[in-house]
Amino acid sequence: MSGFFGCVSRNECVGDVFYGTDYHSHLGTKRAGMAFFNGEKFVRSIHSIENAYFRNKFEPDLERFEGSKMGIGVISDSESQPITITSAIGRFSVVTVGRVDNIEELSRKMLKEKIHFSELSDSSINATELIAILIGRSASFEEGIREVQRQVKGSCSMLILTENGIYAARDKYGRTPIILGRNETGYVAAFESSSFTNLGYETLRDVEAGETVLVTADGISQVIAPGKKKQICSFLWVYYGYPSSYYEGINVEEARYRCGEALAASDKDLHPDFAAGIPDSGIGHAIGYSNGKGIPYKRSFVKYTPTWPRSFMPQNQKMRDLVAKMKLIPNKELTTGKNIVFLDDSIVRGTQLKDNIVKLVESGIKEIHMRIACPPLIFPCIFLNFSSSRSSFDLYTRRIIRDIEGTSDLTDELLAEYTDPNGAKYKKMVEIMREHLKLTSLKFQRLDDMVKAIGLPKDQLCTHCFDNSSYQ
Repeated sequence: MSGFFGCVSRNECVGDVFYGTDYHSHLGTKRAGMAFFNGEKFVRSIHSIENAYFRNKFEPDLERFEGSKMGIGVISDSESQPITITSAIGRFSVVTVGRVDNIEELSRKMLKEKIHFSELSDSSINATELIAILIGRSASFEEGIREVQRQVKGSCSMLILTENGIYAARDKYGRTPIILGRNETGYVAAFESSSFTNLGYETLRDVEAGETVLVTADGISQVIAPGKKKQICSFLWVYYGYPSSYYEGINVEEARYRCGEALAASDKDLHPDFAAGIPDSGIGHAIGYSNGKGIPYKRSFVKYTPTWPRSFMPQNQKMRDLVAKMKLIPNKELTTGKNIVFLDDSIVRGTQLKDNIVKLVESGIKEIHMRIACPPLIFPCIFLNFSSSRSSFDLYTRRIIRDIEGTSDLTDELLAEYTDPNGAKYKKMVEIMREHLKLTSLKFQRLDDMVKAIGLPKDQLCTHCFDNSSYQ
C-alpha cells in the first residue's frame, strides 16, 4: 500500500505537506518523497525509510522547499516517488497509489516505441514513471489521466503537481480513496482524512470513483466526471486505514467495532474470560467483540515500539520475522490460566500468528480462541501493492488448500468451493488451520457480516481477495 498528501495554498505550505505526508507513514515502509513548485521551478526529494522515521529523513530538506505554495508527498511501499518530468504539456510531478498489473505489457509496448525508462525499483520498471510517461505523451493533463484510466489494469489513484495546481485523480473504480479538505488559506487532497485534523483542515468530500478534480488556491473544479461503478477496497476498514479516518463517510474505527460485534453475535456458545486484540489493527475489532459479548477487554499482548518503529523492517526475511516476533510481548498476569478470545484483522502467511501463539502458550494461557475480522484470504490482490507476501504461493490459506487437494493447480472453480462458510471444504480448511496453529478454536468473519459492518452495498466494495469478485 502507499499514501499521499497534496496542498495548494495562498501561503507557504511546506510544513503542511511535510506533516500531512508523515500522517500516512502507516501505509508504507520502503520509500517516501516530496515535490514542490516554488513559483519558478520544481524541487524534489526522495529517501529510503526502511530504517528511519519519515520526519528524520526529510526534516533536513525543508529549507530547500521554503516559499513553496504547492506541493505533494508520498509514503510508498514500492517504487521511488514522486516522478518529475518535462513534457510537451509542461513540467510536472506525480505520485501514485495502486498497482499496474499489466506493467510488463505496457513497458514492452513503450520500449518498442523507443521510449526509455530512467527510474528503476528493485531492478524493474518504476510504475509511477510509466504513469508519468503516459500522461506526458498526451495532449493535455485531462487526456493523460484518461489514458492512464484506459490502459492500466489494476488500479491507479494519483496527484499531479503542475504549475497551475494539483490534479487529484481517483482510480476509475475508486479502489483507493482521495479526500478533499480546506482551511482559510487553501485546499488539500489526501489518502487519509485523519491527516487533516491537527493541521487545521476541514473535510469537504471524497473524490468519486473515476473523478478528477483540479485543486488550486482559489478552489476545486471538476475536470473528469465520476464513473458509474465503484469498488473501494474493503480491507481499508478491516486493516489498512487509520482508526480516525473516514472513507465514503464511514469511520474506520466504528466499522471495526461493528466487525467485532458481528463475530461476538456468532459466538453464542463461547464464554471466554475476556477479549484481546492483536496490536494494533486487531484492537478495534476486539473492543467491538467485548462490547457485543458483554465481557471485559484487556491487553494481554502489548507492542514494544520505542526502538522498532513500523518503518524499521530489514531486507533480510529472517531478520524481518525476528523483528515482528520481538515487537509483541505477552503479559503473563493476563494470560496465565486464562481462556481468552483474540481478535486479529487477517491471516496472511500465518507465520507471525503462529509465533504469537507459541508465546501465549509459553506464558501459561489455558485456551486460545482466535477470531479473524475478515473471511479467509484466498485470492491474491491484483489491484494494490500492499504486500509482496500476498502472492498465491505465500498465502496461508492457499497452502492449506494445496495440501488438501494434493495439487498446485488450483482453478478458480475449485477455490470457489473454499469460500462458502457453510460448505464442507471450507470447514475442513479452517479445522486444519486450527490444528496447525494449535488453537482451541478458530473462526473467520462471514463475508456478508463484514460487508454489513462496513456499511456499503456489496457491489461498491472490492472483495476480490475473499471471493474473486471485482470489476476489471
